[in-house]
Amino acid sequence: MQRRQLGIDGPEVSVIGLGTWAIGGGDWPFGWGEQDEHDAIETIHRAVDLGINWIDTAAVYGFGKSEKLVGRALASIAAEDRPLIATKCGRIDNGDGTIGKSLIRQSVINECEASLQRLGVECIDLYQMHWPEPDEQIEEGWETLLELQKQGKVRYVGVSNHSASQMQRLQGINPIQSSQPPYSMIADEAEESVLPYCGDQGIGVVCYSPMGKGLLTGAFDAKRASSLAENDHRRRDPRFQSPQLEINLRFVQSIEKIATRLGWTVAELSIAWVLRLPVVTSAIVGSRSASQIEQTAIAASRELDEATEREIAVLINMRKTLLSSVQGV
Repeated sequence: MQRRQLGIDGPEVSVIGLGTWAIGGGDWPFGWGEQDEHDAIETIHRAVDLGINWIDTAAVYGFGKSEKLVGRALASIAAEDRPLIATKCGRIDNGDGTIGKSLIRQSVINECEASLQRLGVECIDLYQMHWPEPDEQIEEGWETLLELQKQGKVRYVGVSNHSASQMQRLQGINPIQSSQPPYSMIADEAEESVLPYCGDQGIGVVCYSPMGKGLLTGAFDAKRASSLAENDHRRRDPRFQSPQLEINLRFVQSIEKIATRLGWTVAELSIAWVLRLPVVTSAIVGSRSASQIEQTAIAASRELDEATEREIAVLINMRKTLLSSVQGV
């Protein structure tokens, strides 16, 4: 699988990274419903077989469950074949089923130690601040990540969900290795300032939700949206509710015609669209089963031509116009 360098002096990572948000299960506020643990571990093994050399996870996914499953999978992979591990801090378990926000030094240190234990590793390859919240603590959190890096507990440090102005504040302290924004055909806000800033500063970009949490797979419809499990957070996501849902599904029908013409799936087209930009290092593709990652990993070899890019741009703008009309903007 094709690889790109993460930032100016980072590791070579596969253009598709395995996302493990969903394998955290449904027993936390942003879960995706129930997850079979055997399927989760099998998915990780299959991803490695397909050439994916890095896995994205976070301490808060399932309040540690995702990291534990990644750790179990790593334990059964030969050392020379083990993928790089990226995880995150800043979101904590309040102990009552709710999520707390803290980037103070001791909290970040405690999170790192817990993640190391769950993952069963001595060093985390990429450690990221999950969200820039509380905003007034991001400098303290960043300085703590740098401290952990000097101690050899993390190899590279990055950020997730940070704005360009927030990254600028941290960049003045120490260069950022990578940034992880949401980015897809239905969530392209990163193009406004985050991606340009990263390109200008030589910051690696690893995009999450390139398939719009499942909307951009071609396998999602209104019936499936209405039957999402109670513990699937997408039930509360406006993009999965009327009137946005109908607009999004209409958009998917349009890009499906393009995908069919190319001989691709909608998922492949969605991932290839994210990877079309040189500033993007890798797309994080979430999978809950081996068959899912088998179906999406092929997108690493797909390349969009300029005419198709322009065609998609027209459809994206049409969707935005429709959204503006129903939102009264």
